[in-house]
Amino acid sequence: MKKRRIKEIIVVEGVNDTKNLKHFLDVDTIETNGSAISKETIALIKKAQQYRGVIVLTDPDFPGESIRKIIMHHVPDAMHAFIPQSDALPQNKGSVGVEHAGEDAIMHALHHKYQPEWVKDNKISLSFLRKMHLMDHPHAQKNRDRLSESLHIGHVNAKQLKKRLEMFDISEEQVEEIMTQIKQGEKDE
Repeated sequence: MKKRRIKEIIVVEGVNDTKNLKHFLDVDTIETNGSAISKETIALIKKAQQYRGVIVLTDPDFPGESIRKIIMHHVPDAMHAFIPQSDALPQNKGSVGVEHAGEDAIMHALHHKYQPEWVKDNKISLSFLRKMHLMDHPHAQKNRDRLSESLHIGHVNAKQLKKRLEMFDISEEQVEEIMTQIKQGEKDE
């Protein structure tokens, strides 16, 4: 069976992530080799973005988020794809990672990639997040998890949620609509 070709270069954390992606896709990767990204790797990511575009696909954990932030600082127009933690769990004990994700999870993440929108006035207010029970509420984390899963923006805390909603130009109206659907789904269960 012919593997699907990905035009962009995918930025991952390590060699096992690359191996897993190449199992399902015809793809080129850049490996950061952890969160201490070298100047050479940053330069390579910049060059890749200039010629082919890059998609950042890091592990859904704290080190993965740190790497993502470093790349966003140096390559602000890079695309971002997120695999939910539940789809990146190892079969035995160990940490979550892209290396453990199946083909469906990887394809879903790549299909729902985002590119940050830095020149906009989309601001998400803290009072709105409170009103939607996305922060300062007993069920806030559960609500954030459901929202972020629906939006494909990765696992977030309240501060990260605000940033990602603004960065990916997701409006308060869109959030309210999704939260209404989530709450309606809870009633139907």
